[in-house]
Amino acid sequence: MVLPEKGKNTSEEFYSYNGGEMNGTSKMMDFLEEPLPGVGTYEDFNTIDWVREKSRDRDRHREITSKSKESTWALIHSVSDAFSGWLLMLLIGLSAGSLAGLIDISAHWMTDLKEGVCLKGFWLNHEHCCWKAETPFENRDTCSDWRIWSQLIIGTSEGAFAYILNYFMYVIWALLFSLLAVSLVKGFAPYACGSGIPEIKTILSGFIIRGYLGKWTLIIKTITLVLAVSSGLSLGKEGPLVHVACCCGNILCHLFIKYRKNEAKRREVLSAAAAAGVSVAFGAPIGGVLFSLEEVSYYFPLKTLWRSFFAALVAAFTLRSINPFGNSRLVLFYVEFHTPWHLLELVPFILLGIFGGLWGAFFIRSNIAWCRRRKTTKLGRYPVLEVLVVTAVTAILAFPNEYTRMSTSELISELFNDCGILDYSKLCEYVSDFNSTKGDDLPDRAAGPGVYTAMWQLALALILKVFITIFTFGMKVPSGLFIPSMAVGAIVGRLLGVGMEQLAYYHHDWTIFSGWCSQGADCITPGLYAMVGAAACLGGVTRMTVSLVVIMFELTGGLEYIVPLMAAAMTSKWVADAIGREGIYDAHIRLNGYPFLEAKEEFSHKTLAMDVMRPRRNDPPLTVITQDSMTVEDVEVIINETTYSGYPVVVSRESQRLVGFVLRRDLIISIENARKKQDGIVSTSIIYFTDHSPPLPPSSPSMLKLRSILDLSPFTVTDQTPMEIVVDIFRKLGLRQCLVTHNGKLLGIITKKDVLKHIAQMANQDPDSILFN
Repeated sequence: MVLPEKGKNTSEEFYSYNGGEMNGTSKMMDFLEEPLPGVGTYEDFNTIDWVREKSRDRDRHREITSKSKESTWALIHSVSDAFSGWLLMLLIGLSAGSLAGLIDISAHWMTDLKEGVCLKGFWLNHEHCCWKAETPFENRDTCSDWRIWSQLIIGTSEGAFAYILNYFMYVIWALLFSLLAVSLVKGFAPYACGSGIPEIKTILSGFIIRGYLGKWTLIIKTITLVLAVSSGLSLGKEGPLVHVACCCGNILCHLFIKYRKNEAKRREVLSAAAAAGVSVAFGAPIGGVLFSLEEVSYYFPLKTLWRSFFAALVAAFTLRSINPFGNSRLVLFYVEFHTPWHLLELVPFILLGIFGGLWGAFFIRSNIAWCRRRKTTKLGRYPVLEVLVVTAVTAILAFPNEYTRMSTSELISELFNDCGILDYSKLCEYVSDFNSTKGDDLPDRAAGPGVYTAMWQLALALILKVFITIFTFGMKVPSGLFIPSMAVGAIVGRLLGVGMEQLAYYHHDWTIFSGWCSQGADCITPGLYAMVGAAACLGGVTRMTVSLVVIMFELTGGLEYIVPLMAAAMTSKWVADAIGREGIYDAHIRLNGYPFLEAKEEFSHKTLAMDVMRPRRNDPPLTVITQDSMTVEDVEVIINETTYSGYPVVVSRESQRLVGFVLRRDLIISIENARKKQDGIVSTSIIYFTDHSPPLPPSSPSMLKLRSILDLSPFTVTDQTPMEIVVDIFRKLGLRQCLVTHNGKLLGIITKKDVLKHIAQMANQDPDSILFN
């Protein structure tokens, strides 16, 4: 590797230290006869070698195929190996769906627990408690079995004291839930906080973060996600469900040897698990697959596409089966209306797209600024206090407004709803005229007092959601962004929809309405505007396009509204991209310094490989290992004095002719094993990487052959190769390093981190920010 100033790590790899000693060494066995445990594996915070992993899997598959013709048992083994991928997808779908159902049921119960309790069973939430109650339809949310806290404590729900008591209990429960959530995350699984999608994108690109998809992270994230959602914080469970599903996929990979021992194959499974996570979050199997393909996955072959869809379907149906009291339909926010939209309505739909793009850009900049402040000031030292303060502010401001007091999912469902004859919410308190009613379709009507009250309450809810979400996302609790973003857009869309509805009702003779909206007709559907607004804001924050439209279609069942959704989603992306190119997940990847090479961005600067490679002009010479002239002690000195992930092997220091590349971890494991298991290996033993050992005097100690751990085909480019091509090579092949030569002579090395630093420098950003923090 490149040898810069002493003590400065220029590789893209990072190492874990404990008291100065390197972690991760494995127990040894005879490496001359069998492959050593640990050889070919990776340290924590390393990037995998995609080329090597795919080559190893190809060799394994070729060996199984050739042996399948020799015996019946080998044939059975070949068939089971081919079937294991589908079995793994089935297990991932079942586990992800089961956990999502558990989270959903628990979150509904604990959310309602802030307001009251069910007398016939404390484990029942409000809806289930009143499921079979004999009450009038307009009072369907109240029943004798459900008691709010003031009724339980003082025996009445009327009066100022009862209101204050309910207010107090609401805030206390919210603080208790958030305190438990942040304490569990801080004490047992720090990786369980946040959304998890930025880290999953980084892991799928080849980076290794040990423990991020482990069993403790899965357990704590499942528990704390319920607590965080129930606390009433402005967050959703949809993003964290992707993390939960990927944890299931990673743990289940250990049941199958071909996934346990191959990091590239494991990432195929994680791509499918991410699709299953989105599927259980929204009830959108197709959208989940497209989300994984468009937003998360780095490597997505065709067979992964079909397996992802299978896992997503299994997960969705498992969730539906395990939560029988939930929505009887598979979709989350099913819309009852199917009123056709008019071409002129594309104008307000595009306006919603513009708002979504502006909101997305504003949110990303504000949230990143706040997260950066959290990391660089004393605020980051007190995560528990921060969570409690934000929870208290949210609960105190949310309780007086019924649209912020209810869960965000219920709010979105309310906003998506079109007013029918049997709807009794404030949003549906129009001046009734049932003489012109045809079936369940109601004509556009004049807004009544309840609608106007709902409008200003929604406006206040919008202000609270816009600003409190900025401080909530990124705290040390599980926090998703899908539902809060959709809520902001749905509120704006409903406000605009009601405005358009009233405009059409009072001015149906205007030119813009006269051609398609007559008096007494059902022209404007406010619920559609809420749906389009939700898609616009979610697209502005995440920059999703195709997957977003499909998710919204599967989410609502509104197939005829795909064109408005597409118009809003594309407008939102264009507006947001004009202000800043990064979506929220890419911004958090850059904030945390993860070594992620974005495949969507183009590199157009006219620089060469020699401008980026190390060593630079004033740096010390390249650190190399010779193929047959260095002792064990010489190699151990290099290992101890540098922290590079690997070293080029050359014929000699004079010729610098390249032989191959050897990984640091493989060297450490092989040398330590040789010292323990092989007689005669001492510090003066010669290490050679050739097929035949060099001639040595009879009195010389035993030699150590390490050719088996040498990569004989490292990827190389010449010093005159344009960096545009080098960046493209790193993206498409998933390289971790590339050697630079001139006329066959080794000059230097370019690592993934060097590429990322160069891209940041060309974009006038801080190149030192590319560091896993």
